[in-house]
Amino acid sequence: MPQRSLHSLATSSIFFQLNKPDASLTNFVESYWMLQNNTDTDKEIVVLPDGRIDLTFSTSSSEAFHVIRSGLETLPQVAHLKAHTLIFAVSFKLLATEYIFRTPISPFINFAEFLPDDFWGFGEDDLASFDTFCQKANHTLQTLIPQDIDARKRQLFDLIYSSKGEITVKSLTDQVKWSSRQMNRYFNDQFGVSLKTYCNILRFRASFPHIKEGKLFPEQNFADQSHFIKEVKKFAGVSPKELKRNLNDRFIQFSALLSE
Repeated sequence: MPQRSLHSLATSSIFFQLNKPDASLTNFVESYWMLQNNTDTDKEIVVLPDGRIDLTFSTSSSEAFHVIRSGLETLPQVAHLKAHTLIFAVSFKLLATEYIFRTPISPFINFAEFLPDDFWGFGEDDLASFDTFCQKANHTLQTLIPQDIDARKRQLFDLIYSSKGEITVKSLTDQVKWSSRQMNRYFNDQFGVSLKTYCNILRFRASFPHIKEGKLFPEQNFADQSHFIKEVKKFAGVSPKELKRNLNDRFIQFSALLSE
C-alpha cells in the first residue's frame, strides 16, 4: 500500500497532495501526486526542472481526459493550468525509463508525449479518488518491474539520488566501476542529458528548502555564491531571491516543496 500523504498545499486557487509509493517501488517511483485548480480561470505556472519523469492523467472544464508522459526538463517552462483542472500523476525516477517504460525518453527533452487514454488500464473514472488511484498505480507498477535489474545501474542511481546530485562523475566512476564515457553515453541515449547535467538539476532542486528559508547562499557544494546564483537562474529563469518571493505561487514545485 502506498504511504499516506507526506505533504499538502492549499491556496485560494490550488490544491496539491503528495503520497509516497510502496517501498518495493522506491528504485523506480518517487511519488504519486495530485494537483487541482479549483477556480473558474486559468492559472499561469512555471514548471521547473526537477529530474523526474511525470506520467499525468488529467481533465479540465475545457479539455477531455488525457494521458501525458513528460521527458526531462532542462529549462523553466511556462504553462497554463486550465480552469477546474484535475491532475493525478506518477513521478518516476530515471531507472523506470529502461525497466518500466522500456523506451528511451531522450527525444522528449523539454517536451512531452500523449499516450493512449487507456494507458495501463487507467481512465477518467480513476480520477474520482486519489487514494484509490495510488493503490491501483502501486499494484500496476509492481506487475511491470522485471526480475533482473542491472546491479551497476541500481548502484549508480542510489548514489546519485542519495547525494541529491552532490557527487562528482569521478566518484561515481570509482564506486560503480563504469567509465565516465560509458555513463554519459547511457545518460544521453536514454534520457537526453549528460550525467553532470542531471546531477546539476538534482542539486538545483535540493536548494529549494534553503531558498524558501531565506538562505540565499550555496549549501549544495557550489563553488561560490555567484556560481549558485548562475545555476538557479539557468534552471529557474530568475534569481534565488525572486524564486523565494514566488509571486502568485507561479513556481508550483517550489510552492509544494517536492524536493526531499
